[in-house]
Amino acid sequence: MLRRRIALAGITILCMTTGLIGCGAKEEPVPVPEVDEVVEEEPAPEVEEEPEEEEPELTTAYPVIGERVSENGKIQSYLTGEWTDEKIAQRRPIAVMIPNNAPAMPQYGLSKAGIIYEAPVEGRITRLMAVLEDFDELERVGPVRSSRDYYVYTAMGYEAIYCNWGLAVPYVEELINRPEYYNVSASVIGIHNPADEAFGRVKRPGYATEFTGYLMIEGLFKAVDRLGYDWNYDDKYVPPFLFAADDVTADYDEKEDAVMVYPGGKSGRNSGGYGAYHPYFEYHEDDHLYYRYQDGKKQIDEYNNEQLAVSNVVFQYCHGEVRDDHDYLAFGVHGEGDAIVFTNGKAIKGTWRRFDGDFTPAKFYDEAGEEIIFNQGKTWICNIWQEYGEYVEYGKDDESLSTPDMPSVEAADAS
Repeated sequence: MLRRRIALAGITILCMTTGLIGCGAKEEPVPVPEVDEVVEEEPAPEVEEEPEEEEPELTTAYPVIGERVSENGKIQSYLTGEWTDEKIAQRRPIAVMIPNNAPAMPQYGLSKAGIIYEAPVEGRITRLMAVLEDFDELERVGPVRSSRDYYVYTAMGYEAIYCNWGLAVPYVEELINRPEYYNVSASVIGIHNPADEAFGRVKRPGYATEFTGYLMIEGLFKAVDRLGYDWNYDDKYVPPFLFAADDVTADYDEKEDAVMVYPGGKSGRNSGGYGAYHPYFEYHEDDHLYYRYQDGKKQIDEYNNEQLAVSNVVFQYCHGEVRDDHDYLAFGVHGEGDAIVFTNGKAIKGTWRRFDGDFTPAKFYDEAGEEIIFNQGKTWICNIWQEYGEYVEYGKDDESLSTPDMPSVEAADAS
């Protein structure tokens, strides 16, 4: 590029010289200095600056999705990386609190979630938060239960509209009612601006009343409109995952096999939240999906009667604390900690980091500090109570299970 600029400078000199005898005249050309002489006159620093003309490229182990571009009315989802109707993939998702204990089963609409976040609550069971962007065809989602502050903080990282039904006290009231936190909540103690039009009861003979309340999608749209919430992502939105490009599989052949994955160990004997119903994931090589089991059975979505399955499973280790004698918990979902990403039947150890405030998600990095590349599809994130991390197990089958040598990073203090 530099030599081209120099040659043009020589032509300018020629034009200026020939201009003395008339441009375009058919006279003997005036001798022009050799180009090499002009090169020698160029300042040396310009030669050193030439590499700056090349922009640095993102180097990853696998090709990844770059800047999103709309094609034929579709664009790649921030939550799954998959091609999705543009109006769906360009709007904020909703984050819905869903019980995960046996008396609530089966849940409705979970299979439509791009991300499912699971964390322990009091009583040493887990509760789910379904993050959905593709929900228009659903009549409802649920059943819906109450909030905990660490779920609120996690939902904000996805810029989701947070949906819950249940007491907002203790520990949640001040947080959930902040004007910058979009919430659609039923009218209960602690909710300052309720949205009852978004919720309704569904007859479920034999179920306790607490497991009959659902988020109604038609009412959700009405509530968001009335509350004046903006469906558009913020200009500074940070996508939660780095996805492999189309027709690319991040295979991680050199990593440990992880076909059977147990957040609470195969025996389920721990008291860190995953012991009550013994959940686990089983990888199927034919479709590259992890299938969810709980209480010895397939975990089914009542919406389509299909087993829940995802492309990626994440164990996000967080420091946890018991807050009071009612067994309410706190988890450190900001800062950093250990993590394992399971994808394509492999386990990638690393860390998670979240230092840029409530409206950025946790990001996941391998042991070399490079962002982990997720395979396109749904992701299930299990909050692993770090103090009970010794019970985590995975392996290529049930006979070769092992507990990872974790943690290597001191997890953040509980929020």
